[in-house]
Amino acid sequence: MNAIMDLTARNLRLFFRDRLGVFFSLVSALVIFLLYTLFLGNLQTEGLGQSFPQATSAEIKGFVDSWMFAGILGITSITTALGAMNVFVEDSGSGRFRDFLVSPIQRGKLILGYLLSATLISLIMTALVFIVSLVYLYTVSDVVLGAEQLLRICGYLVLSCIAFAALSAFVVSFIRTAGAYSALSTIVGTVLGFLAGSYIPVGNFPEGVRTFVSALPFMQSSMLLRQEMTADTLPAMTGGQAAATAELQDVFGITAQVGDWQVGTGYVLFSLVAMAVLFTLLATMRIRRRIHVQA
Repeated sequence: MNAIMDLTARNLRLFFRDRLGVFFSLVSALVIFLLYTLFLGNLQTEGLGQSFPQATSAEIKGFVDSWMFAGILGITSITTALGAMNVFVEDSGSGRFRDFLVSPIQRGKLILGYLLSATLISLIMTALVFIVSLVYLYTVSDVVLGAEQLLRICGYLVLSCIAFAALSAFVVSFIRTAGAYSALSTIVGTVLGFLAGSYIPVGNFPEGVRTFVSALPFMQSSMLLRQEMTADTLPAMTGGQAAATAELQDVFGITAQVGDWQVGTGYVLFSLVAMAVLFTLLATMRIRRRIHVQA
């Protein structure tokens, strides 16, 4: 156990020492924040103001901001987990695996060190972004989340970080060079905002694209966060109109539908748990094979 903790601590130090790498793991979240703060937020506010003239500007802004930060949190849990695996890529490319294997460290503990550090980094970075989100919503948008909402959001974030850390570890296990890893990170960071329905509400997508995006775990995990973070702001903006609330939930990805099937919370939670288990096993086998080949 001490060896695992030492390896995990070592991976954490290497990640946070690379300040540029830490920054780039948050670029997608920062892009969303800047887009909505500078451009898209005003467009959304004006459009919703025309649809709901009885709503105040503060109520509309509260909804848009809470929806935006839910998307930011969903993306952060993914990109930071991927960013954490940079340590594995560097170890692989530099030949450090050979150094590890001549030491008394078992391969299983080495693998657990990578997986655990990726999960912890994702949890730490996501928690920091969550705190910033809460402060912003309270000070700028006058939005306060209840205790039960906060607990559920924390639970969803923990599960998402674990699941996407396992997925990232599996994907990165196929990457052999720093250049390929950088290209992967760039592609993921660019596309992820669309796949999670954060750059543009999924209701603005063509029907086929909308169905495809709604079937992905990226959109579904963000959906859980949106449900909690807009639970009060959305009804406040619509005046409690059930039909209008349901329509906006569908448009803004607060609910998801694949064909005639409504994606439920239970299904999303089960999918994230299944992802965590499956990709942890697959990543372990892949990393073990990589270490064996390079040994």
